[in-house]
Amino acid sequence: MAGNVSAGRLVAGGLALAAAGWALRDVPAEFGGRADGERLARMRRSPQFADGAFHNPVPADLVAAGNAPQLISQMLRNRDERHPAAPVPLVAAPATPRSAHGLSVIWYGHATTLVEIEGRRVLFDPVWSDRVSPSQLVGPRRLHPLPVPLTTLPTLDAVVISHDHYDHLDRATVRALTATQTAPFLVPLGIGAHLERWNVPAERIIELDWEEDAAVAGLRFTATAARHFSGRTLRRNDTLWGSWVVAGSRRRVFYAGDSGYFDGYARIGAAHGPFDLTLMPIGAYSPSWPDIHMNPEEAIAAHLDLGGRAFLPVHWATFSLALHPWAEPVHRLWHEAKAKDVQLVVPRPGDRIDTDDIPQVSPWWELAGKPAQHPAHHG
Repeated sequence: MAGNVSAGRLVAGGLALAAAGWALRDVPAEFGGRADGERLARMRRSPQFADGAFHNPVPADLVAAGNAPQLISQMLRNRDERHPAAPVPLVAAPATPRSAHGLSVIWYGHATTLVEIEGRRVLFDPVWSDRVSPSQLVGPRRLHPLPVPLTTLPTLDAVVISHDHYDHLDRATVRALTATQTAPFLVPLGIGAHLERWNVPAERIIELDWEEDAAVAGLRFTATAARHFSGRTLRRNDTLWGSWVVAGSRRRVFYAGDSGYFDGYARIGAAHGPFDLTLMPIGAYSPSWPDIHMNPEEAIAAHLDLGGRAFLPVHWATFSLALHPWAEPVHRLWHEAKAKDVQLVVPRPGDRIDTDDIPQVSPWWELAGKPAQHPAHHG
């Protein structure tokens, strides 16, 4: 009997190891590719590249020194506050007719956003995977479902990537979009090596340095600066990160990607603004890494620097990537927007907003989050 139990445990253990091995088989591919040849030569010519890596316009520390023990302690406390207390309300909106002159937006969660500008559809930082990690066994997991399957997206004109972190560049989603869509991928320098490893055709990859631009489907796409970092392994800054300007004949959109606050926003606004809509990150901030993620008050300041009209917050609600409570970013943002007279657009994931007819903000997040507290400023 004991022998049978031991044999059963061995079989179960072997099956578990086999399952883990199967799940981990794609991890090397998830890391992406390494630039070489003319791609690497072009990267080395970039003003942002020196001593074998890309650099920020203003130096940035990833994590403030001496905070590691405190961070570990905080991670073990108040876990429930970092998750919604109730299901996040979703909108499974059907595809809508294109407007030849209008500007509308659908936020699917985190940074994944579909902008329809002057009849063209642009998808920013699409992530449809359950986890933002090199393995779907571990890593930050979705706090709410996606409003729609990837296969139900309308025909896209462009896919825009801000940088190569897993919560912004998702291999499974890229592969699916490569198979189901024909739109090109616009990416900062070096990220084309990841896409090519994932079998994206070279003719569908457009790589740009900051202040370089490209015309696609009647729109002008300009890569602009950000204060962040890159890397899908322990190696850092071997691809460029950035923000994006998308300009039609009359409408302009700015997408910040991930960034700490810096004086570059005023320069971008002066050169490329004003903007009808800004997509600004408001979550995953911490006093332990103040240089690489903005808090909500800084995001409002950046929006004003840019000359933005409507402000749509991204990079919150979907993944727990910092220690602040789940709904704190949007509570703080709403408070600051009222103080600075900024027009907010805070759709439920999947809802479509027409920027010519912006509804009054309804605090839907209060149904899913903890009761609102007076905003606390953290750096």
